[in-house]
Amino acid sequence: MKSVKSLIGPVIGSLVFIIALLILHNELRNYNYQDIIRSLSGLSQKSIIIAFLLMFVNYVILMIYEIEGFHYIKNPLSRKKIALTSFIAFAFSNNVGFYSISGSVVRYRLYSSWGLSSQEITKLVCYSSVFAFWLGLTAICGVVFLLEPLVIPQLLHLPAVSTRIIGVLFLSIVILFLVLSVIRKKPVRVFSWEFEIPSIWLSLLLIATAAVDWLLFAGILYVLLPLGSSVSFLTFTSYFLLAQFAALISHVPGGLGVFETVILLVLPKEIPAPVALGSLIVFRLIYYFIPLAIAAILLGIHESYGRRHAIKGTAVKITEWSRSIIPNIFAMAIFIGGIILLFSGATPVEKVRFEWLIKLMPLTVMEVSHFWGSIAGVLLLILSYGIYRRLDSAYYLTLNLLISGIVASLLKGFDYEEALILTLIFIALFPCKDNFYRKTSLINDQISFKWLVAILSVIACTILLGFFSYNRVDYENELWWRFSMNGNASRFLRATAGSMVVVFAYLFIRLIYAPRRNFETCGKETLDKVKKILVTSDYTYAQLSLLGDKRFVFDNDNRAFIMYGVQGASWISLGDPIGPAPAIPQLIWKFRELVDLNNGRPVFYGVRREYLNLYIDVGLSLMKLGEEARVYLADFNLEGGSKKYLRYAIRRVENEGWRFEIVNKKDVPAIIPQLKEISDNWLNEKRTREKKFSLGNFSEEYLLQFDTAVVRNDSKIVAFSNIWESGTKEELSVDLMRYSKNAPQGVMDYLFTQLLLWGKEQKYSWFNLGMAPFSGMDMRALAPLWSKLGGLIFSYGENFYNFKGLRFFKEKYNPVWEPKYLACPGGLSLPFVLRDIAALGSGGLKGVIAK
Repeated sequence: MKSVKSLIGPVIGSLVFIIALLILHNELRNYNYQDIIRSLSGLSQKSIIIAFLLMFVNYVILMIYEIEGFHYIKNPLSRKKIALTSFIAFAFSNNVGFYSISGSVVRYRLYSSWGLSSQEITKLVCYSSVFAFWLGLTAICGVVFLLEPLVIPQLLHLPAVSTRIIGVLFLSIVILFLVLSVIRKKPVRVFSWEFEIPSIWLSLLLIATAAVDWLLFAGILYVLLPLGSSVSFLTFTSYFLLAQFAALISHVPGGLGVFETVILLVLPKEIPAPVALGSLIVFRLIYYFIPLAIAAILLGIHESYGRRHAIKGTAVKITEWSRSIIPNIFAMAIFIGGIILLFSGATPVEKVRFEWLIKLMPLTVMEVSHFWGSIAGVLLLILSYGIYRRLDSAYYLTLNLLISGIVASLLKGFDYEEALILTLIFIALFPCKDNFYRKTSLINDQISFKWLVAILSVIACTILLGFFSYNRVDYENELWWRFSMNGNASRFLRATAGSMVVVFAYLFIRLIYAPRRNFETCGKETLDKVKKILVTSDYTYAQLSLLGDKRFVFDNDNRAFIMYGVQGASWISLGDPIGPAPAIPQLIWKFRELVDLNNGRPVFYGVRREYLNLYIDVGLSLMKLGEEARVYLADFNLEGGSKKYLRYAIRRVENEGWRFEIVNKKDVPAIIPQLKEISDNWLNEKRTREKKFSLGNFSEEYLLQFDTAVVRNDSKIVAFSNIWESGTKEELSVDLMRYSKNAPQGVMDYLFTQLLLWGKEQKYSWFNLGMAPFSGMDMRALAPLWSKLGGLIFSYGENFYNFKGLRFFKEKYNPVWEPKYLACPGGLSLPFVLRDIAALGSGGLKGVIAK
């Protein structure tokens, strides 16, 4: 069901897009490509200049949106930075679609580097995408539809609805919001966030700004269309807003095709379709594509500047994490580059340029260049997904394809404009190799259904564009093999056929080499591989891989592994991947892809700060779980007043005749009966049962793999703990910690202290005392809800678990506290993730409730 639900959105969007294409084709069936070219050349320079000026003023108005937003969140960021971010964010959101999501990614990237908190950015995005955009659009639509009502069935052949009714409904919503802004003084709470309703004056200013914004937006297209006095500006604004609503509802990026279709349907029939389409092309170029190109350049300049100037404090960490959007931007740019090459191959070559080229080189060169240009275009569409997934092979192939595409553009018809665009993409991509670190091949990496639909949609548009461009050509078999200077239609057919072959060959190869669900259970062969890797590990928690209850995913070279368990829909990795640092990024992606193949939720439980940016890269959210205590053994001693309790524990236990001893693992079988008796009595005394997954349990097979620390006299053992040693001697720790009821008071303090002193003698660097759950959680007013909840549990949850006592026990050793995190899908899935983690560690949901 989850897979079916995830396909609904792309399928509906694709159907809307296809319907729009069919309607466009029907409207233009009596015209050809040259008619549109003539309509473009017929546009007056005055109209184009006015359209550019209106576009400039419109983006300034959008910057005012952003400035109003900063008044709303009460942050005094400089106007220059606000203006830069506003322009880049709106340029991307206008083109990409999904208005609030695409714009918020850019805002988070830039504003976080200038010190804004995630909560401030979230409130700003809420203001710009909910209050400013939707409230403003609702207000202006309400007024325009009320003053200039349209009868929709006459325009779009839909059930009879007057836009006046829609106008009344929209104005009612706006009035309700204004009333709410007057009477509602308390913030609105949404999950862990609190949002203040803008004041009445800020709301009125917002609506006024929105009105100017949308009127300017509509004015750009109005001055480009030869409407004259046949359609008033108010009437045209009503058409324009109706088309914008259709585009927004379709979720097609930038409303491409949908917006144009509605405009063509509602315009008076006196305006020929090619003329209207030519104006729409110039409109999209002026308002959408040119700002997008400028925004991409500005973002690249900002990134280059950021490399030379380190930002201090938290902003640096946030900036490093948010670099994950850079491959996404390149993926979009390369996808657009592929569209340019394909569309260029489907349209006639400029005659004057072609005649000039034919004098310099053979026709064969131009024919091959034209064919290869389209092949390179479709390959760029496919490779853009590899760029999005950060594949190093996609990076190198894309660079080569961009170079060949530039050459092909120049040789097939001296299309220097598209060659320049491809050159700019190449220059921007070339220095960014570090962002593409994954070693997976293009065939083994899965491709999303949405991306596949986008590629096939572009191919469909290319075919329609080509047939429209040559609709007056008689199609016959000889056309495929006609090679001549005027053989534009023949070149289009061959290039389209080649592109289709490439796409279907790629799909066929993927079908044959479908990704395998390659996880491994805990068999002998698997454990042998695990043990080889453990020798290179710096961390002791890796020893839990020997417990026998985990599954494993290895990297391609068997240098690193992830140990995990499955509970419900959650695939829970215990800690970070184990192995050398270069293998970690690839392994995290591999795990994510394995989970996606099985429609699960990827979860990384108890991870360190070192790889947090990689978890963000794969689309996970982060939450702090608590803090882990680690003692630096070189500095540990029993001197000073703070250690008097530890010295007392040693004297007390040893005065009663007990001593500390390390039992080598080869001698552990002899003491197993005593250890089992202590363990069983300890479990009964605590009225609990063995835990699983993230903690060890009493298993002879498991304990026989470790040395054991014991407190004993000549014949009796009263306390024990199995010892975890990292393969590199970087860390020492313990797992099971159990003692009998006859053990002397302070026996565990004695055992731990002696272990620390022994570890220091053995030249270990750190002793890991384990995590204190919910410790170090921030409870300030602006802290996230999860952090506040964790802080409350730590402070007042003593009746359920000794949180403070556990922290106090570890504080005696003067440890360094390091945060541990949970990386998992955010939103509404979080409660289910927490439930599954608890159930996995307790042996099922029953174990969560019962001891």
